Amino acid sequence: MSISRRGLLGSGAAAALYGALAACGSNTGRQDGGSGKGPRIEHWYHQYGEAGTQQAVERYARAYPRADVRVQWRPGNYDQQTAAALLTDSGPDVFEGGPTLDQIRGGQVVDVTDLLAGVREDFHPQVLATKTHRGRIWAVPQVIDTQLLYYRKSFLADAGVEPPRTLDALVDAARALTTKDVKGLFLGNDGGPGVLLATPLYAAGLPVVTEDGEVGFDDPAAARTLGKLHRLHRDRSLLLGAPTDWSDPSAFLQGLTAMQWSGLWALPLIAEKLGDDFGVLPFPGDGPGGRPAVPVGAYGAVVSARGAHRAAAKAYVKWLWVDSTEYQEDFALSYGFHIPARISLAKRAAALRKGAAAEVVRFTTDHGYAEPLLWTTASRTAYKDALSRIVKDGADPERELRPVVARTRSELRRVGAAR
Repeated sequence: MSISRRGLLGSGAAAALYGALAACGSNTGRQDGGSGKGPRIEHWYHQYGEAGTQQAVERYARAYPRADVRVQWRPGNYDQQTAAALLTDSGPDVFEGGPTLDQIRGGQVVDVTDLLAGVREDFHPQVLATKTHRGRIWAVPQVIDTQLLYYRKSFLADAGVEPPRTLDALVDAARALTTKDVKGLFLGNDGGPGVLLATPLYAAGLPVVTEDGEVGFDDPAAARTLGKLHRLHRDRSLLLGAPTDWSDPSAFLQGLTAMQWSGLWALPLIAEKLGDDFGVLPFPGDGPGGRPAVPVGAYGAVVSARGAHRAAAKAYVKWLWVDSTEYQEDFALSYGFHIPARISLAKRAAALRKGAAAEVVRFTTDHGYAEPLLWTTASRTAYKDALSRIVKDGADPERELRPVVARTRSELRRVGAAR
């Protein structure tokens, strides 16, 4: 039951992690944090790449007057660490997470619907939907993260290449922009499957799960679109083995690639280093039913059901992610760019109303999609494995997708979403 795309306890290392956590026992020493401010609350964050983020969340924690909040900054495989910790009595009280549907159904997280009373309509509905199950809310959205395609205007102009508006044009552009010194496109060091995930399906006009709880990609268009991605590997137009992965813009800034898939958070640094020599695009649509696709979503603040101070943890989450709008704005906009989860805060964010940032906000509004809770970890893992074989090895897309469709249909039946 991992938080996003990784399996839980699938290796000896994960089992060892679980054992180490369990060995801590339930004596967490949290009855009083020693500060005189009330109970001790452990708040886990994954390791952000943007400078200053850790110091910011530690500052927020120190400002909370009614509990001794201790921030843990968790490098490495955060999702796996957190999922394992939730099975023990020594995990976090509050953590960044989805959460997953299995964590909700398994009673591992606390219902926080009441925290949004009076302000629920101010949270972006797409992101809130990914944290809502059967009308109840299980995490308070922190920010909206989105991914997009960056391209170097000068590189495209020198090669006589137009910014790609279709998937075919993207594949052709990547090949045309590749030279002995520069690759046309960077989709991460694994060649794309790890970051693209469901984005190509949505670009083909196919959701992973329909609104009525059925498989959304049991369609020939899925195989057609995914098959085109293998051409990027066959043409040797992808940058592989870069010093940093897709979330960091270093390869793009160093001129190792003419185009890179990355996040909105990278935009301030790119603008600082390149001036106006870059542009932004959504992932291009494919086929007659296709449309541009922009993945959106982010961690939310989740309260663990195993925590010793659930009421105090909920009060802290409300203070930070509902009441303290100045901290919410700071977190979203001062350390890289993220779109505030609150509609009112996003509208007044001056930094997002001009230039490339404004374009990305428009892309997110017009073409954004969020993976639904019904797209379970098992379905996602089966799809990602198939996508890797299709994209990297040139495996037959129709043959690879058939068992993924079957597994997804089985998962939907398991969670009671489909007949």
